[in-house]
Amino acid sequence: MGPGSRRLLLAALVLFAVLAASGAGAGQSARSRSAYAGLGTWLDIYATPSWANPQREVAAMARYGVRTLYLQTGNYEQSVDLVRPQALGRFIDAAHAAGMRVVAWYLPSFLYPAQDARRALAAIRFRSAKGERFDSFALDIEASLVRGVPLRSKRLLQISGRLRRAVGRSYPLGAIIPSPVGIRRHPDYWPHFPYRSLAHYYNVFLPMAYATDRHIRGVRATRAYDVADIAIVRMRTGEPHVPIHLIGGLANAMGAKEIAGFMGAVGDCEPLGYSLYAFSVTRPSSWEALASPPAAGQSCN
Repeated sequence: MGPGSRRLLLAALVLFAVLAASGAGAGQSARSRSAYAGLGTWLDIYATPSWANPQREVAAMARYGVRTLYLQTGNYEQSVDLVRPQALGRFIDAAHAAGMRVVAWYLPSFLYPAQDARRALAAIRFRSAKGERFDSFALDIEASLVRGVPLRSKRLLQISGRLRRAVGRSYPLGAIIPSPVGIRRHPDYWPHFPYRSLAHYYNVFLPMAYATDRHIRGVRATRAYDVADIAIVRMRTGEPHVPIHLIGGLANAMGAKEIAGFMGAVGDCEPLGYSLYAFSVTRPSSWEALASPPAAGQSCN
């Protein structure tokens, strides 16, 4: 083999390696987002009846077309790192057996960063009796007990960095964030919210686009609110295609028109996934609307 042939062979090998790495990265990115795709539902630690029979609840979720269960493992007010660990394991086992994914979520106070990080990692490292684990973890970013906003943001990013270092780059992390429209309307709540910095640590943003908090009614107003939340996340992260799972509001506070508006926003903006809060208060008629394919996307603005 002459020098020219060797150079061509070397160039081909380099190109192959680059393409292979690019393909692997794309596959890894898709896997990291998959837990947040499609229709989801939420279960918090206060929905006591639902925790008595995880298999029954998961079976009902599966019938409604749910692809991912967002399951709360605790919050800063609890005295333990994981609330109801046996039931957590039963939910994971039942969901995986039904072909569903399970995302753990935890609400930190930011008053005690070491405790917040420990409890988040406890959820990430949790294993069921059958050896199953959560498919992802999402941090619920909303508490304002730390009154100084710069300190609150600093602790948020420190905890986020600690989680990312602990799990590595391939593990999926989600950021559950307040409604971006709500942040703008309440400028003293969390000015300079660190969207762009959070994008370094989290694979998916889950805005709590609760038009219900503003008592917004009707199809057009609800759609506009949800579309604006998505647009702000995309703009403020600097990533037009940032993966988003849209949480559309309190299910029991939404009528048919509001759910139609929410699904209109899903169709317009095509987020990675979508859900209402929470499973225990979602009506059968609402599930039918949520499971219907959204209309083809229009302009998301």
